[in-house]
Order: sequence, then structure tokens, then C-alpha cells
Amino acid sequence: MLMKNTGGENDYPLILTAKEICEILKISKPTAYEIMSRSNFPLLKIGKCKRVFRNDFFDWLKSERKNHHSNNKKL
Repeated sequence: MLMKNTGGENDYPLILTAKEICEILKISKPTAYEIMSRSNFPLLKIGKCKRVFRNDFFDWLKSERKNHHSNNKKL
């Protein structure tokens, strides 16, 4: 469940789901799961559930942004 977002990372839950990643990145659920399956994604598996800690996700996103700008490649 997405909390009221005033633009800050801390407005999101401590642990994010694929649905919340979809909402943050404005992408489809299959695309979110594809991103979550990448080797450099900070995935947290709880049984069969895929999650990510909020801080790890935003750190990963910032890292991908830096790589994207330096290499001009897709996320």
C-alpha cells in the first residue's frame, strides 16, 4: 500500500512490493518483476514473495541513474 507521497523516499513503506515499484517508476508489473530479477537488484525474498527494502531500492535506483547517464543505457 502506497502511503501519501509528498515527494520523499521516506513517505514509502519500509519494504516495497512490485506494485509499489510499478507506482514509483510508472511501469507495468511484468517490467517490475523483470527489473527485480536482475542480478544487481537488491532483492529480498520472503518465501515466494519478492520485496525490496525502501532504502536499498532508492540506492539502487540512484546507482542505475548514474550508470545510465555515463553509459546512456536502459534501466
